[in-house]
Amino acid sequence: MAVNEFKWGIVYCPNRSSFFPNRTWEKVERSLKANNIDYDFVQSERKGSVTRLVKMFINNGYRTIIIVGGDSALNDAANAFMQVDAKVRDRIALGTIPNGTMNDFATYWEFREDEINRTVRWLKRRRIRKIDLGYIRYHNAEGERCRRYFLNCINIGLVASITHIRRSTHHLFGSRALSFFSSFILMAFQRLEYKMDLKINTDEIRRKVMTVCIGNCRGYGQTPNAVPYNGLLDVSIVCHAKTMQFLNGFYLFIKGKILNHRSVLPYRTRQVKVVSSGHAPVSIDGRLMKSPVGNFTVGVEQEVLNFLIPA
Repeated sequence: MAVNEFKWGIVYCPNRSSFFPNRTWEKVERSLKANNIDYDFVQSERKGSVTRLVKMFINNGYRTIIIVGGDSALNDAANAFMQVDAKVRDRIALGTIPNGTMNDFATYWEFREDEINRTVRWLKRRRIRKIDLGYIRYHNAEGERCRRYFLNCINIGLVASITHIRRSTHHLFGSRALSFFSSFILMAFQRLEYKMDLKINTDEIRRKVMTVCIGNCRGYGQTPNAVPYNGLLDVSIVCHAKTMQFLNGFYLFIKGKILNHRSVLPYRTRQVKVVSSGHAPVSIDGRLMKSPVGNFTVGVEQEVLNFLIPA
């Protein structure tokens, strides 16, 4: 099917934690019409359908694919892009209109949920930046070799569980800072630790840690200096902290200076080898994944995805 190269393919992912899940689409639709955007639209009905719908748009020749959704939906879209030939992928651009429980990657680029018309105007200008994608290589429970890409971060340990809780309770708090405050409170009371064996650059870390964040982007505040276009990953390893150190850590987190905390070990690298994770939970772009079996590797592929950024 021949498609006008200027026509957008839009995947709408309703935010089911919202009391009015279709209100965002009504605003998006008004803005698209006001900006004379030619588009086709499909709605994601269930978990896992974003990948299928994005591949449908790609196979039908769309050059601009927009996800109206959050970090998890963007993750599915990015993985769909990485399943096609690089020559095909280079002709297509991915964009986002934030509408999820967590919109950290969109917020990094200053796309805001409450500024839909500005976002549509930016996307219309089609300013493209080649961005990096992180990846995790692992074996699943059936022994199959798997690879999954991420835009924002991978969490290993306590924050992986807490981020999952945050996805379920975000609508009760209404803000990123408050929802993360509840996460840090849980960390203070639970003090969960995992015995890990990590290889980063020339260092081997063998110790009990609370959580590890490997960020291609800012990692929900845990890798605040990470950028998705330098071919590197930022890593924050959070060790056990006493109560007063924990409170200071929360203050530094709010100020964007979490790396200054004495219990945080920061690294910058191209690859992290997780020899042992102590059976810690693992999340990718805010969504819990089935924990990899045995050791696994986290790395980065540089400039592999066309992403629409503000203009």
